[in-house]
Amino acid sequence: MSEEIEVSKQWIAKAKNDLLNADNNLRAEEIPFDTVCFHCQQAAEKFLKAYLVANGNSYPLSHDLILILEKIILLNASAEVLRDDLALLMPYAVEIRYPDDWFMPTEEDAKEAREAVSHVTSWLQNAIPEVFTESSTSQNDGGE
Repeated sequence: MSEEIEVSKQWIAKAKNDLLNADNNLRAEEIPFDTVCFHCQQAAEKFLKAYLVANGNSYPLSHDLILILEKIILLNASAEVLRDDLALLMPYAVEIRYPDDWFMPTEEDAKEAREAVSHVTSWLQNAIPEVFTESSTSQNDGGE
């Protein structure tokens, strides 16, 4: 197995842990919707970076999902279908982590964020299925 695929699998495992965190919180009695949204954004970011790594490319040192997407589109134009989902997740990277004039996500926001990252997961599973093999540490597919 190539080194790129092995490193990509490590990114996938970290992304799946973010999804597990989001899913566990969504099932909790008291749900921290901001945390769910943050972990959904983080999972999407790690999935996108996994794609770049698997294809032998570097990734931007950024939480900007659209910037990462633009780099992927150069390799695979079909990734364009992710743009709206990634735009929905973008605000949850940094701004949501701190108290400020920003909004507090609702249950609906958290569910939309979880659905958006499910679309990213599905696209990635089709684009690079070799990183989702049994040797990956977690088998959470990102959907319920």
